[in-house]
Amino acid sequence: MTDEQAVHQAITTISQSDPLIKLLQQVKLGQMRASDPGLRAITEAWLGTYQKVLDTTALTRQALVRLDPSPRLDVLIEAGVLNPDHQGVSSLRAGFEKALAQAASV
Repeated sequence: MTDEQAVHQAITTISQSDPLIKLLQQVKLGQMRASDPGLRAITEAWLGTYQKVLDTTALTRQALVRLDPSPRLDVLIEAGVLNPDHQGVSSLRAGFEKALAQAASV
């Protein structure tokens, strides 16, 4: 599998549970609360899926940069869906930095 194919597959996997795509607009419109249990469950699943993709997909540094979770995490934090000190946020950011470091050493 080429690097481009691997990135595309990773993005597809992450997007399947991405709360930004389907639910964040409802929060912004006031149709759903940021603390809604369903939204929390989807967000937790998304964090886990994202981490799993980073842990199991061998990508170059250039490809990994395209998967940086920070912009999406920042939007979720700004909307009040996640707290900046949430363990999943910290773990995902650390996992991404670790994957980048490992890719740079290859």
